[in-house]
Amino acid sequence: MGSVIEVDNLKKHYGSRVAVEDVSFQVRQGEIFGLLGRNGAGKTTTVECLQGLRRADGGRVRVLGLDPQRQTQQLRRRIGCQLQEAALPDRLKVWEALDLFASLAPAGPDWRVLMDQWGLTDKRTASFAGLSGGQRQRLFVALALVNDPEVVFLDELTQGLDPAARRVAWGLIGAIRDRGATVVLVTHYMDEAEQLCDRLVVMDKGRIVAEGSPRELIERYSTREVVELRFDDGHRPDDFGYWTEGLVSRVESLPDRVLLYTDDGDAASHGIHERGLTPESILVRRSTLEDVFLHLTGRSLVE
Repeated sequence: MGSVIEVDNLKKHYGSRVAVEDVSFQVRQGEIFGLLGRNGAGKTTTVECLQGLRRADGGRVRVLGLDPQRQTQQLRRRIGCQLQEAALPDRLKVWEALDLFASLAPAGPDWRVLMDQWGLTDKRTASFAGLSGGQRQRLFVALALVNDPEVVFLDELTQGLDPAARRVAWGLIGAIRDRGATVVLVTHYMDEAEQLCDRLVVMDKGRIVAEGSPRELIERYSTREVVELRFDDGHRPDDFGYWTEGLVSRVESLPDRVLLYTDDGDAASHGIHERGLTPESILVRRSTLEDVFLHLTGRSLVE
């Protein structure tokens, strides 16, 4: 598949602060592409440069073959976006918002169809202030689609939603791709990226530290399984070298737990018991993107 987004050595500084430095990647047509990282990693600045909302300080960017800085108006007719701090006037009704946005894109689909497709028909006369978090996200997605975009940017779509609403939003993201659009998803939720993204980049301190599919990154940077150990206060060993010799390839000590990276979690757990180590709890699980992020940055996502 051809590339619909090309980014080469993108740079953006705010005074002396580096927001984005030498970022390069490509997004293929029809995929869900993720920008994954902690808050402040440079994800939002990157996609704002792609949309023409911010002027890059260096590098080359093309979206659908267009330069976002020089061909902003042509580009905005072909993309849709949901901004991280999206909001509408409290008294604006659902149907009014859709009708208003659709008036700016007369060649797009009927907003009434969008309202029905995204489960908003029963809320057509509700004000924005009266919508739940999940309903607001549905509305933002519908508004992003009123011009029938070829590329849709979603910036922290599920931030602040409860787990059930997040799962519903995941379905919405998949449905956008099923309509034929390419999706660029900005998120700091590891499970979300692992579940939804065909490919992604991991960003840290304004730079890309890894790129690939979720499975490729896990296989490249982590072991097959992880053993999580939790200890009562005052009973946590300082040195795990003795306890884990020959069983694990890496140890990560976090404030609330210790992670042992291994290709055989059951054998590692058995070895820990044989050596007399008595944690409060032991959990064996498969490696995740969270483990990859910890390996690449030296920090957990929630630190």
